Amino acid sequence: MHNTAILFLEFGAVVLGLGILGALALRVGISPIPLYLLAGLAFGTGGILPLGTSEDFIATGAELGVILLLLTLGLEYNADELVTSLKGNARAGLVDLLLNAAPGAILALLLGWGPVAAVAMAGVTYATSSGITAKVLSDLGWIGNRETPVVLSLLVFEDLTMAVYLPVLTAMLAGLSLVAGAVTVAIALAAVSVVLLVALRFGRYIEAFVASPNSEVLVLKVVGLALLVAGLAQQLQVSAAVGAFLVGIALSGELAEDAHALLAPLRDLFAAVFFVFFGLQTDPTKILPAAGLAAGLALVTMITKLMTGIYAARRAGIARAGRVRAGIALIPRGEFNIVIAGLAVAAGAHPDLGALAAAYVLILAAFGPLAARLVQPFLTKIAARTA
Repeated sequence: MHNTAILFLEFGAVVLGLGILGALALRVGISPIPLYLLAGLAFGTGGILPLGTSEDFIATGAELGVILLLLTLGLEYNADELVTSLKGNARAGLVDLLLNAAPGAILALLLGWGPVAAVAMAGVTYATSSGITAKVLSDLGWIGNRETPVVLSLLVFEDLTMAVYLPVLTAMLAGLSLVAGAVTVAIALAAVSVVLLVALRFGRYIEAFVASPNSEVLVLKVVGLALLVAGLAQQLQVSAAVGAFLVGIALSGELAEDAHALLAPLRDLFAAVFFVFFGLQTDPTKILPAAGLAAGLALVTMITKLMTGIYAARRAGIARAGRVRAGIALIPRGEFNIVIAGLAVAAGAHPDLGALAAAYVLILAAFGPLAARLVQPFLTKIAARTA
């Protein structure tokens, strides 16, 4: 009973504090995400007042936040749009992989960390944060923009690439044989293929099962199905976020609109918890020594992500202002990057990798949303003048 009381006190204080920070962000006219991250730093290990009892509960809430963010993002599009977008942007996805994985790998090799650490750092610098980008697109009203499907297709391409990359990295870290590693990758690819096939071929049956005139029943069915698929995807070494996103695209029409409206408040609550948890995982005392190197790496990969977005949007026939928005939307790093760094550190890839990755991700997780709101209008004006 005593622990439960402390849990309520801590979690209640966190949620209330987030509400105050959100109100402050609205008043100032900026995204609340950087403030949520700073709150996590303040209450995490090495912070001003570390949380004890509620951290595990917040960790679960953070996972729910990512799943709900990607679920509601998937509700904006149907399966046919996803497949068409992926086919049309496969080349841009490869450009994204080359441009943004290279800086991390090259830096690790230059520092003498070895090939395994180089592969890990390639993943850290490559993957955009689907959760933060989804929040930025929603907050700034960019969901309906012409460049948004391009951004989403790149995010899905990255997530599908992660479905292959994570088993490969895990095998390298564990020193597994080539055969064992190949089996792990094959299972991940098969799982993604099955979920995509179900979404494309049997979406109407899923809609018929989920549909309900009662809002309570509809929410329970949609969230329950998303969690089941996300859990299955995670069990098969595929991103839970990919599973939730595919559940969203399997639903369409009026059903998707109703589900989106009902889930929006729940999504916003747990999304805020996700960003706090990200900060909780980062020890502020370890960030400062790696800050300079992380800032340089962040600057390079901000440019490469901007180039990626501009290239992909240009190929899709998007105007220059939309190309700039697409590039900026791809800047944030977050959940996947921390997972990758955590795997590498736990396996002993290199003792300095964790601090560098944490500082790097924190910079881009905070700057990405700020760039979207503050830098984007300035760059858009430049693009418009040179059009």
